[in-house]
Order: sequence, then structure tokens, then C-alpha cells
Amino acid sequence: MARPNRATKPNTIDAVAEAAGVSTMTVSRVMRGKDNVSDRTRDRVLETARKLGYIHNRLASSLASSRSEQIAVIIPSLRNSVFPEVLAGITDTLDGTGFQAVIGVTDYDLERERDLVVSMMSWRPAGMIITNSTHHEEVDRILTAANFPIVEVMELTGSPIDMCVGLDHFAAGRTMAQHLIGRGYRRFGYLGTDHETDRAAATRFAGFEKSLSENDRSIEAVLTVKEPSGIGLGRNNMRSLLAMSSDLDVVYFSNDAVAAGAMMYCMAEGIAVPGDIALASFSGLEIAGAMPTPITTVSSPRYNMGTTSADLILARVEGRATKTITEAKFELSIGAST
Repeated sequence: MARPNRATKPNTIDAVAEAAGVSTMTVSRVMRGKDNVSDRTRDRVLETARKLGYIHNRLASSLASSRSEQIAVIIPSLRNSVFPEVLAGITDTLDGTGFQAVIGVTDYDLERERDLVVSMMSWRPAGMIITNSTHHEEVDRILTAANFPIVEVMELTGSPIDMCVGLDHFAAGRTMAQHLIGRGYRRFGYLGTDHETDRAAATRFAGFEKSLSENDRSIEAVLTVKEPSGIGLGRNNMRSLLAMSSDLDVVYFSNDAVAAGAMMYCMAEGIAVPGDIALASFSGLEIAGAMPTPITTVSSPRYNMGTTSADLILARVEGRATKTITEAKFELSIGAST
């Protein structure tokens, strides 16, 4: 089948209107999903647009109406599988609503976060979902003054910019510490990503450490590393952590990927888990349960946090009342590693 000639089939709204035998305004109404067009006319216009390869300019429509059909979503990373699960919840919820998620990745850099927010503000998003509750100071000023709904997702805060959906990470750390204390462990180590980069992990660590101190225990070895939080961090640095203290009986990790890497190191070195050392973590990733010795972890409802955040944006866009703070519940998942 020959491709259409651009000179004879111009890709414009006027060309669609002429070919469909309707006015340009009618084509515009159809493309914007307006109700005041008959089904027969709508079908004819859409079929004509398809044949001509016409794509409606949603940005131009949003400028005319002062409202975009795009939802800005800013996340720290696509390498950490936690955030793609949040994105899946957002995009599944927006599917069929006429709104589209436009995604920016900060790589845990607050300066990059600021640049992304400034850029996304320029095309007037209908709403924004942004991870965590600590931002560049300029981002706080910009979003506080914004005239669209904003959801901070993943971390629970009592003073959100607009709305928040998140976990109490301090309580999650305490919960894991209490479980390990209850199992009789006394000599604790910690391995994870740099806490200046991952503030949620830092908050969990603070809760974990607080619970230990309340029970006359302390962490004997702490190693945080400035590199991407993942399997490689755990596998490459477990040796260094164990060298810091010869008698650790349990290690707590910043997330499941790091814990899985550490378990791979233990398997390669003939270190029995939990016979020689126990491992515990956070996230509830699939890999934690898929390891030969399933890892004890605290599971977070990442997909549900995404769906809830998108639902809140849609509700506010439609003028419905919403909760300011939504706490997502975590769950202790006890594996064989402790």
C-alpha cells in the first residue's frame, strides 16, 4: 500500500473537516471529546482523521482553554523498581480519562528536580505528582503558589504542599527493629544507599535505631554508599560491612534489592542465612520473596499509592473534595532470612 503524499493530503484540522464534510469546529469538538456531536458524525470524523494520519494538537487546545490534559509526574529513578510500580498505578488510573502522565526523573538530585518542575510548569499541567516530601527550596515556593492540584507521594508528611499519599517510614523502621529484637538478635549492622540521597531510607534508619536504643541495643556497623541503590550495592559492599564488625548476627538493609545482593554475596562465600547471619529489609519487592531464602521485609503498597495519587488529582480537577493526607499502610512480611 502506497504512503499518502503529503502535498495532496495535508495533515491539518481543516483537511479533516473538508474530507469529512463537516466544519472545523465540529472536528475540534470531536477531538476534545465534547458531547454535543452525534455518534455518526463523531465516527466519520475519527475515521477520516485516522485515514489522513491527523493527530490532534492537545497542547494548542490546552492553551486555548488554560488547562492542559497532562499530569506531571516526577520520580527519583527508573532503575529502582519501586518507582515504576508507582508509575504503573498512576498510568493505569489515568487510562481512558483523557489525561496523560508526562514523566521526569531527578536521579535523586534536588537541582535537577527544580529544573524539571520549572520546565513542566511552562506547559501548564493539570496536576503534578512528585515523590517524597523534601524538595529544593525553589520547588517549595513554586508549587506552593501553583494553581493546580499537587500530590507528594511515597513519604507521609503532616504538612504537605497540597496533598500527600505516603508511608510512615519512621514507623516502618521501628517495626522491623521490634521484629528482630523479638527474635533475639543483639548485634546489628546496616548497609544501604547514601542517606543524603535517599531520605526515606534515612527516616527508616532513624526509626530502626530509635527502637534499638529503647531496648538497650545499638548498631555496631553502619555502611552507606554513594552509588545507585540496587543488587550491585549489596553484593559489592557486604564484605566491607562484615569486616567492620566480626560478630554481627543480623544486617538491616535500605531496600530489598540491596538485601538480595548481600544474600548473593553470602551464598557465594558460604555464609549461611540465617544460620551465620540474618538479613532484613524494606520494600516488599518480588526479588525478596524469590531468593532461595526469602528475605524478611516490610512491604509497601507502591502500586496503590500510585492509583490513589492519580485519583486525588482527578477528583480535584473535577471539583470534588479530597483528603489532604492519606496514609498508606505497610506490612511486615516475615521470610526465612530471620
